[in-house]
Amino acid sequence: MRHLRIFVVVADELHFSRAADQLGMAQPPLSQAVRRLEKDLGADLFDRTHRQVRLTAAGMVLLDEARELLAREARLRTLARRAGDGALGALRAGVPPDTTVATLSSLLSACAEQSPGLTVDLQEITTEEQLRLLASGGLDVGLVHQPVDTTELLLGPEVRAELGVVLPRTSPLARLPEIALGDLSGHDLVLFPRAQASGWYERILDTCRAEGFVPGRLRHASNPEFLLALVHAGHGVAFDQGPVARKEPRVVWRPLAGRPLVRRTTGAWPAGRSAHPAAPHFAELAAGVLARDRTAALHRDERSGPPDGPPRPWSVVYEESG
Repeated sequence: MRHLRIFVVVADELHFSRAADQLGMAQPPLSQAVRRLEKDLGADLFDRTHRQVRLTAAGMVLLDEARELLAREARLRTLARRAGDGALGALRAGVPPDTTVATLSSLLSACAEQSPGLTVDLQEITTEEQLRLLASGGLDVGLVHQPVDTTELLLGPEVRAELGVVLPRTSPLARLPEIALGDLSGHDLVLFPRAQASGWYERILDTCRAEGFVPGRLRHASNPEFLLALVHAGHGVAFDQGPVARKEPRVVWRPLAGRPLVRRTTGAWPAGRSAHPAAPHFAELAAGVLARDRTAALHRDERSGPPDGPPRPWSVVYEESG
């Protein structure tokens, strides 16, 4: 490619000395490069028998091809740089099953806007499965619920969301403006399955026990609708952020006193040179989308107010982690 670039400049100038000046090199190495190219191709490219340098028939044919090859080389280098920066190719990204439709839509739109050449293969995967795939190379980046083992991982910005409690509307506790975890003593608890995010699952139970709430029985629900149905049927209480529960008129949502349960979600990707270059950008983008969507949901609740009273406080904190 270097010899082709020299050839094109000589062909444009039709003067070896001027071409050498333009390329910033001495004339003898330039002439040697042209002769090497002619030897490699097995054809004379310039007619040197006259006082004026002219292209031969082979030179004229090669000139058009050389310009095209050099243009393609420049494009190849640009594509390689963009791929190396994470702006091209495919990114395999995992999100928790409890991610809302609005958040998924906003995240995909943000990815398309920020990196239009990058294909994002978004998969709904539990935190535990994401960790396994990140370790085995089956996933490039994931959104996980903390705490997780970060020994082999790098973490992006962290988004925090305070959880409240979901109760049957008929519960005597529903009359309280906020509820302490200890007030739930004697109730069953409806939780997501432990296999979804074992660290966060254990953190919830440890916090409950520390605050005086030992559930009489644990029930599990992956689907939010099933969780609300169990609560309404009197099979336990549950912890939730608020907006989903407020759409179900047969249950009520109340904040927890002292805000003891805070769910922390963060982007995670493998450490080391094999990491996808777009992973840090995706993690940062996802954190921004989560924070904006949850803040927007809070503002909607503040404007409309829940059917059972004034809006309940909950917050999202956006901070750098790891």
